[in-house]
Order: sequence, then C-alpha cells, then structure tokens
Amino acid sequence: MAAVSLRLGDLVGKLGRYPPWPGKIVNPPKDLKKPRGKKCFFVKFFGTEDHAWIKVEQLKPYHAHKEEMIKINKGKRFQQAVDAVEEFLRRAKGKDQDLTIPESSTVKGMMAGPMAAFKWQPTASEPVKDADPHFHHFLLSQTEKPAVCYQAITKKLKICEEETGSTSIQAADSTAVNGSITPTDKKIGFLGLGLMGSGIVSNLLKMGHTVTVWNRTAEKEGARLGRTPAEVVSTCDITFACVSDPKAAKDLVLGPSGVLQGIRPGKCYVDMSTVDADTVTELAQVIVSRGGRFLEAPVSGNQQLSNDGMLVILAAGDRGLYEDCSSCFQAMGKTSFFLGEVGNAAKMMLIVNMVQGSFMATIAEGLTLAQVTGQSQQTLLDILNQGQLASIFLDQKCQNILQGNFKPDFYLKYIQKDLRLAIALGDAVNHPTPMAAAANEVYKRAKALDQSDNDMSAVYRAYIH
Repeated sequence: MAAVSLRLGDLVGKLGRYPPWPGKIVNPPKDLKKPRGKKCFFVKFFGTEDHAWIKVEQLKPYHAHKEEMIKINKGKRFQQAVDAVEEFLRRAKGKDQDLTIPESSTVKGMMAGPMAAFKWQPTASEPVKDADPHFHHFLLSQTEKPAVCYQAITKKLKICEEETGSTSIQAADSTAVNGSITPTDKKIGFLGLGLMGSGIVSNLLKMGHTVTVWNRTAEKEGARLGRTPAEVVSTCDITFACVSDPKAAKDLVLGPSGVLQGIRPGKCYVDMSTVDADTVTELAQVIVSRGGRFLEAPVSGNQQLSNDGMLVILAAGDRGLYEDCSSCFQAMGKTSFFLGEVGNAAKMMLIVNMVQGSFMATIAEGLTLAQVTGQSQQTLLDILNQGQLASIFLDQKCQNILQGNFKPDFYLKYIQKDLRLAIALGDAVNHPTPMAAAANEVYKRAKALDQSDNDMSAVYRAYIH
C-alpha cells in the first residue's frame, strides 16, 4: 500500500505502542528545533494541552483511522478529544483553521530559555559519553521512547535549572486545572517514569506542582537525564518513587547515589511501589534512622487510570506526611486510604492485586472453555456484562482477548510478582491461598510463553498453548 502523504494542517491520529490520540500537524514555535534523525511532524493534540514531535510512521490520517482509534481507546478523555475534533470541524465549516501554538512569553521562555540551552553535567562519579544537549526532546517528543509515554508529562511545561544543578519540571502557569486543588508549595521529586509514574507526574504538573524527575533506565528513554536519586531527594521536600519490585525499591534507596544518601532531617520519602511488607519496613527504618520521614503509598489501578488521575492510593506510616501529601494525592487519585503503621498498605495492596490477578485468570479460563465447547466468546462477554460481574475491568480485559490486543496497561510480569508475594504473605501467617496459587501457575506458564511484557490479559495465551 502506498504511503499516505501528510502535510501542515492535516488532521491526524497518533497510532503505535501508545494509546491513540487525534491531533493536527501545526507549525512549531520558532525557537523549537526539530529532533535529529527520522522525519517527524509537530502535532498539537485535541482535548489536551499536549504537543510533541511525532515520527511520521506513527501518524495516520484522522478520518480514515478514526474508527480504529475509537475501538482501541475507550477512555473518557479520549472521547472528549474526539468530540473536540468534531467541534473544530463544525466551526471550521470547510475553512482551514490555524492551530499553531501561540508564541506567548510563556511558550517563548519555555522553548528558548533553560530548556533549549539545557546540557546535562554528569557528576564526577558518573562520567557519561554523548550527552544529549537537546533535553527538550525528552519532554516534547515520544519518538524515541519505546517503553514510556512521555507525552503524558508535556502539559504546559517549562524547565528550571536551579543553582543545585537539579532539573525541575513545573507547570508553565501557576493556576491548577482543578480549582478545588491548591498545590503544595513544597518541592516535589519523582523517581520512576514507567507505565504508572509518567501518568502520575503528568497529573501533578497539571495541578500546579513543581516536580523534579529521575528515571532509573535512561537508556530506554532516548534522553540522558543524568540526575541521581540522592540529588533529587536532597533538593526536594517530598520525593515519591514508583518502581517495579522489591529489588528495584531497595536498589533505589540503598544503591550508589541512592535515596538514602540524599536523606537529611526533615526530608520526606514516599514509596508508591507494590512490594512486600518486609521490604517497605526495612526502607522505612533506614530512612527514619537518617532523620527522614517515610510513607508507603502503593496505588491500585493501571496505566489508563494513572493517566486519568483516578488511582486509589493506599497509605501507611507517617500520618503527618500523609496529610502533607494531600494535594499530590488529590492530583493523582480519586481517593486515598490511610491504613496505620508501615507494612499495612503493602499487605492490603498485595491482597487487592491477588484478587484482581486471580479474577483475570478466571476470565481467561472461561473464555477458552467457551471456545473449545463451541460457544461464542462475544456472547459470553455480553451475558457477563448484563450480570452481577459487570465491570469496566471485565469488559476491557475481555475486549483485549477478543481483539488479540495485549498492549500493556498492567504488565503480566508484575501481576505474577504480586501473586507470588501475596502467596508468601499467606504462608507467613499460615493462611491458605489455593486460588492465588493456581492463578500464579497459569501466569508462570504465560511468562514461559514470552508474555511477560504484555498486558495481564495475555494470561489467556497460557490456556491456548
């Protein structure tokens, strides 16, 4: 099929590994240079304040691919973006409308100031070759980010280089989008920009918080951040972290240039990772031993809920710190629970994910049994959606299976990790967890079939091989 030619002013849909989104090819601000390498266009996205350089192969004509995008992305915000396109078309009435981003003083400062001039200065202990002088590509482009949706943290941003050399990201204006949230005046740090972290940071920024970011796997981002966890903690009042597992959580705190080296009396650390109670208790002890304050706050949800600011936050530890995090938790979640002493949130989070993971395995088992007995999988879903089990989770995961679309919203390898930790929690108190144990074996089978980096719904494939 011949490649479709795109040009300035075209309505497009961004398609690829990330959730699709409608936009329009526009002129970039004068001072914003195009990234080197493959051909790309500057796109202004509908329904958001986002704009980014996007590779041409990730863009498709909007009208021709509208239905495809709608089938993939069923989120409320995406529907609002589609509505914004239709409103734009109604107003245009056949006349081309210019969506070029206005060159206000804010945008000029954003593109021509510290952002455009930013260069990473490695520490003496971390010499690095080929530092990328165009740091703004990290913020304004997804084109080289195979595993992290960085467009989620490009809403009204500017870069501020402080005297410490730390790189802060903050909202370009001081007005929170949601008038009911007054952002804290404390400096916020965030470590870990994976599926969950990038959405959390995006919502912190939208609500007017100043955020300093660091990610432990810079190589996969296409940009060298170069900032250590210790430096982020030392320059921020409250630092959040969200990483994959107990080992990553410990390495982040106890490793070279880790969090512990930046802790001073009064510094606050909030671990949002899903780990076991022993791990979080150990981290709390070492943080507090240096005069720091500690809160565990794992989150229940997925990438879409993270992007939508609709996570459920389970917190335990320093009650005063929990209250200090109020505006942050309001920005990233729809509700939060304070569960008492450190360890309680970890235990509760593992129980929640144990239930979710076991349910997902049962859904997959039911769909495969329907198939092998000659029943319609779609009819099964329709029946379930009309009964007491009806839920967004059920519908989305069944749709993944029916469409063969296992793009990760919650990595299969992580739900298996949570099941394993939940089983260990049961063993520690001599409580049987036979359903979780059975589900865990199915996920292990799926991992052996190379499904680790797919969505948890890919557990379905363990039943058909």
